[in-house]
Amino acid sequence: MLVKYLIDGIIIGFSASIPLGPIGVLCIQRTLNKGRLSGFISGMGAAFSDTIYAIAAGFSLSFIISFIEKQLLYIQIFGALLLIILGINIFNSNPAVQLRKQRKGKSNLFQDFFSTFLITISNPLAIFLFLAFFASFGAVKPGDNAISHFVLIGGVLCGASLWWFILSSLINLFRSKINLRRLWWLNKITGAAIVILVVIGFVIFMIESPLG
Repeated sequence: MLVKYLIDGIIIGFSASIPLGPIGVLCIQRTLNKGRLSGFISGMGAAFSDTIYAIAAGFSLSFIISFIEKQLLYIQIFGALLLIILGINIFNSNPAVQLRKQRKGKSNLFQDFFSTFLITISNPLAIFLFLAFFASFGAVKPGDNAISHFVLIGGVLCGASLWWFILSSLINLFRSKINLRRLWWLNKITGAAIVILVVIGFVIFMIESPLG
């Protein structure tokens, strides 16, 4: 019986991670600039953030959902500003410096993890995404015990981790074919793409929001 919860969780975590928004673009950029481990660890930051929202959705933590609904606009603004700053930083970054740091073993994996965790946790709409997934899968039932919920949440983390491992591994295959000039252009395109995606996403949010 618990196996079904695990499988449902893996499918939900994997599916929720696939859409290549700003975080996906960021992980691709880091994989190409700094290596597969950096891209994967960055993805794990997003995976852990998504797992926290999955916990809130799975255990129906109404006080968290209520807080998010009340503060949604401010949290979205905070997340958008973080991503815009990050996009500008990537746009202005020098890939040669990043490669030298990597070769000297100075790549900061904790920073890679924490930055994506912070950005993803500032997108509270993820909690409603997991509520929708759980409802469509019938994964959370009124009579379920805590063990079932924890197995489901563990599956979500495994599924999300699997996606980021696959993505970083696939992108890493093309890394040897990209020279410094292409990396320079990649940083420009990635930085601009992140800012554009954030602006478009925020505009759509404001239009669809009752506050808009």
